[in-house]
Amino acid sequence: MERIAVAGASGLIGSALVRSLTAEGHEVVRLVRREPRAADEIRWDPEGEHVDAAGLAGCDAVVNLAGAGVGDRRWTDAYKARIRDSRVLGTATLARAVAGLPVERRPRVLVSGSAIGYYGDTGERTVDEDAPSGRGFLPELCVEWESAAAPALDAGVRTVFTRTGLVVSREGGAWGRLFPLFLAGLGGRLGDGRQYWSFISLHDEVAAIRHLLDREDLSGPFNLTAPEPLTNREITAAMGRVLRRPTLFAVPTPVLRAALGEMAGDVLGSQRAVPKRLLESGFDFAFPGIEGAIRAAG
Repeated sequence: MERIAVAGASGLIGSALVRSLTAEGHEVVRLVRREPRAADEIRWDPEGEHVDAAGLAGCDAVVNLAGAGVGDRRWTDAYKARIRDSRVLGTATLARAVAGLPVERRPRVLVSGSAIGYYGDTGERTVDEDAPSGRGFLPELCVEWESAAAPALDAGVRTVFTRTGLVVSREGGAWGRLFPLFLAGLGGRLGDGRQYWSFISLHDEVAAIRHLLDREDLSGPFNLTAPEPLTNREITAAMGRVLRRPTLFAVPTPVLRAALGEMAGDVLGSQRAVPKRLLESGFDFAFPGIEGAIRAAG
């Protein structure tokens, strides 16, 4: 049994990870912003750059999945600052706390969230972890986000970055908004539908994080995406087939830009990312195809 601290334990990925870990008998310590109400909670304030470091002492691993939702609100300057601070300041806070612990009480690994937004709009070009970062708010955010973990890395803690794609789940995230629309017969492509979406089932997302926690020889960035990205048009058709609903609607590009503002660039952008390093490490996807991932979402 291991003791694992999780930041962002109440989010889509974090809550699924906690369920997986506790089901196998591991002890999970949740980082919470409020006053702790249970023995398995410790206090932290990511944007205030404070964490109860004593609560991290003796943990075998720390998983950092915290951050304000990228798609939760329109990207005003204030909300972009919140997205940034919740990730960059939070990661730096955890990394410094981990690095400052005595070596014998220090977690052996820090798994820190990131995103395939790192690569920017790649068009039809396939990218793996060796590709450079792109330009724009999300790529620059991801670079800063990953760089914030430097104190842990410099202290010799194995550090892993999970560059996650679009998680297929009814429970939340972008797909959590898509399912009700498609079930109501209102689903359809976004823009011209030619943009690539790099997806991953929630099951495989959690399994990949577990894989990265367990493998002492793995560090650095890993794309957490299914092996074969598909276009929005192809994914729309698959949703229609699996859910047995028409997909006649389409949201024109000008409407998306008017409704979403700057965030529309992320929705309409193409990210054709593949999990090269994850596959090379021997990870086996349970749901490599989109139809399986949709069915697994329940």
